[in-house]
Amino acid sequence: MKLKKETGSGSKRPGGAVNEPEDTSTQAALHGRWYRDACGAAFAMELVGERWTLPIVREMMLGPRRFNGLRASLPGISAKILTERLGSLEASGIVRRAELPPPASIKVYALTEWGLALEPVMQELGRWAVRSPGHDPFLPLTPVAFMLSLRTMIEPARIGALALRVVFDVAGQAFVGTLGQGELGIAPVGEEVGAVDLRFAAETATDFLPVFYGKRSAEEAGGRLSIEGDPALAARFIDLFALPRKLGRADDAGD
Repeated sequence: MKLKKETGSGSKRPGGAVNEPEDTSTQAALHGRWYRDACGAAFAMELVGERWTLPIVREMMLGPRRFNGLRASLPGISAKILTERLGSLEASGIVRRAELPPPASIKVYALTEWGLALEPVMQELGRWAVRSPGHDPFLPLTPVAFMLSLRTMIEPARIGALALRVVFDVAGQAFVGTLGQGELGIAPVGEEVGAVDLRFAAETATDFLPVFYGKRSAEEAGGRLSIEGDPALAARFIDLFALPRKLGRADDAGD
């Protein structure tokens, strides 16, 4: 889907404020605002370390989003904070505003190429963080977050020659997964899905977790996850995903 980039001497934020045209001095002004440190990792925290920034980026990782759609996906965020964070991300070159092509002609926010490059960074952070005993898998999870978790927690060595297409219906949002060449591609479902090998559906993203990561059958998990397709193929697909081992005392001691 090609997006029409917004142009002009200035553009309005969702709240009505006008953004001035960007210049290359914007990012330079950001560096050092918190830490006064030349370290790239410290600068990264200045770019994306504010509260809500990474969840906002995450929700755009699979495609452009409308302002109201972002806010609905992150129910704890206010319109004011979302407006401010999107403005900061746009000023730093991570997000751009665009317009969906006709007949939609809807204004959306999308990650730039540089913004999309955050996915492997977020994957490493995710794999690192879930090893903590403090990680709570029962907290709410958005559909996009679950889909990205599959790309993060897949075990490439287990894929082998397996190639298939899978549809996920997560809380009313549909995604298609394409497994092949050692990786899993994920995209929102368009108007036509075409032939698929497996279908998974549940009312919430958390309903997928006991099956995909807890390795329980759909029946053992309360029957909240519907699976269509060859049972053996579904089991083989689910077996591709695994959470990293939790930290223990041996890890803390360095053994």
